[in-house]
Amino acid sequence: MRAVLVHEFGSFERTAFEETPDPVPGPGEVLVEIHAAPVNYVDLITFRGEYQFRPALPYVPGKGPAGVVREVHGDVGDLRVGERVLAMAEYGGYAELVAVDHQQVYPLPEGVSFVDAASMALAFDTAWMALRERARLRPGETVLVLGAAGAVGGAAIQLARAMGAGRVLAGVSSPERFAGPAALGADVCIDLSRPDLRNTLREQVHAATDGVGVDVVIDPLGGDAFDGAVRALAWRGRLVVVGFAAGRIPELKMNYPLLKNIEVSGLQISDYRKRTPELVAECYREVFGFVEAGTVRPLPSTTFPLRDWRSAMEAVGSRAAASRLVLLPRP
Repeated sequence: MRAVLVHEFGSFERTAFEETPDPVPGPGEVLVEIHAAPVNYVDLITFRGEYQFRPALPYVPGKGPAGVVREVHGDVGDLRVGERVLAMAEYGGYAELVAVDHQQVYPLPEGVSFVDAASMALAFDTAWMALRERARLRPGETVLVLGAAGAVGGAAIQLARAMGAGRVLAGVSSPERFAGPAALGADVCIDLSRPDLRNTLREQVHAATDGVGVDVVIDPLGGDAFDGAVRALAWRGRLVVVGFAAGRIPELKMNYPLLKNIEVSGLQISDYRKRTPELVAECYREVFGFVEAGTVRPLPSTTFPLRDWRSAMEAVGSRAAASRLVLLPRP
């Protein structure tokens, strides 16, 4: 098969689109013929060798490809050869084939294309787990989504709406970027470009909530936005840390959770796939059900041939991409 192989962390020059032996599925695994693979920011972090889990070199990057089951090995549940699936592989997506544990493979509904499934991978499961499992979102509650113009942010806005949130506030890097989140269902723009976010974020949230604050915050940013969001939580509010895209890992004095009876929790989605595959399967059943019902739609995407993997990764790294980027091994 053809695949992107990383021979040295952080080196585009030592990464190549080349021929490599087909993967061989082990017991309980399925071989998936890849038709679409998302390019995620975490792929770039892993490529640089900066992710908490470092694969053995050489490795094929790419999480969450979509395609068709070509081969099964041993007990793989109800999966069948020829079935259209989303395969939440940790690595191996930038290729024509990937072998994946059957517990990480989810059948696709008729109306979800391979490109749409790939655009949803890693974003919608992260957002679902943050809202349903970590934040325990209840109907009628108010949600603040930071990084709302990003993939996880866009997924979180839609899922919060589908789960019955009362209002959704969208934290964006400038007011001009609010149009996208608004089209997905966000009610209020929270401007993250303002100075002194520790105070001005809370001021904006309080102005939008009659001084009450928000019940839930989904935070993929960290940094100053986290500092302000913690202060913007209502009594018994819950903030879920999803990442640190802003660059700075924030710190929190624990008297604040004590005084306001608030919770701050973290979410590392890969652990859920490894430790509670049945919960992730429930996640995708509900997400795809929302899509079929028309209450959630896949994120907009731009496609690249697999051989143009570097252009796609560089676009993600420079934050130049205005949509999800998806690689096509079979144009």
